[in-house]
Amino acid sequence: MPKHQISSARARSCHELSDPYLEMALVADTLRLVECESPSDDLQAVAHSAETVATLAVELLGTEPERIVIDGCTHLRWRFGHTPRVLLVGHHDTVWPIGTLHTHPGVVEQGVLRGPGCFDMKAGIVMALHALAALDSLDGVTLLITGDEEPGSLTSRDLIEQEARECSAALVLEAAGPGGALKTERKGVSRYEVVVQGRASHAGLDPELGVNATLELSHQVQRVASLALPELGTTVTPTRAESGTTTNTVPASSSFSVDVRARSVAEQDRVHREMLALQARLPGATVTVLGGINRPPLEAEASRELFDRASRIAHDLGLPPLTALAVGGASDGNFTAGVGTPTLDGLGATGGGAHADSEHVIVDELPARTRLLAALVADILADRQSA
Repeated sequence: MPKHQISSARARSCHELSDPYLEMALVADTLRLVECESPSDDLQAVAHSAETVATLAVELLGTEPERIVIDGCTHLRWRFGHTPRVLLVGHHDTVWPIGTLHTHPGVVEQGVLRGPGCFDMKAGIVMALHALAALDSLDGVTLLITGDEEPGSLTSRDLIEQEARECSAALVLEAAGPGGALKTERKGVSRYEVVVQGRASHAGLDPELGVNATLELSHQVQRVASLALPELGTTVTPTRAESGTTTNTVPASSSFSVDVRARSVAEQDRVHREMLALQARLPGATVTVLGGINRPPLEAEASRELFDRASRIAHDLGLPPLTALAVGGASDGNFTAGVGTPTLDGLGATGGGAHADSEHVIVDELPARTRLLAALVADILADRQSA
């Protein structure tokens, strides 16, 4: 592949730009993406957002993306060179409905950038594009920006896993943890629906003829909750529940949802087996378990080498020491780690308030984290090329 050429004068190497100019570009481009609203459930809005991201990428990288539309949802992919080595993953959809900008406009005040989706994770996309624009060569880089991460990556999971299998490292541009911490562990997620079937009868005239689904549900909720092992970080949480029809009828059916989070594959598998083994307690009742494992965990071992590498690079760049964080929330990094690709997450912006009115990005942290990302990608590429 010929040496990468950058098409925009403002997209010169991070080493050639002073912090004020780089910071200004990062802020302006983040606001540009924020001002294009992209709620996950509005496929037209997501498609429009994808075009905004693509336009910015062409300005910075000089290359159009592949537009991959799956079940109406638009994802963007750039592949540079013939041999994939490092995958950068981000998403351009948000949880905020159209019209949020009227009450939460994209603004910068006293060094803080605000606006729907700025922290989760449009600033991360901008950082990735500027970091890649800083490199002399992108040979071996794959950049994947998806449009449905927030509801669970329903159409993009296969795409993410396919790209990750071909690469020796995955870098996830989700927002950083408190203090800029990188996310080196994420719990795996499993989701279940427990459906109980009983038999209806009149609650006053002949309750003994019924099989009370609510009572059976209470047994199952207690059993499910007992599967948690807090000492191992495994949470098993019964959540939404429904039961019965009228107040004077023994309920014939009921159901409840279960959210499971586990740090290890072994724990996730244990809970899955226990969930599928649930048995009714009341004579005449039946229990059916739907659902299963949604995202595998990002375990510490999957990120250890990349975190050590990033820490060394941060030191060489004169940046503060990096910190690591284990979190319960999931990301597309769970998928990349799940297929065996070393993965480092939380490389995006510092700030806070994801999914909340207080969502924000710390502006003066953007340039340093962008330089760290660029240097990390370059280091991985150099390492793989010399191998």
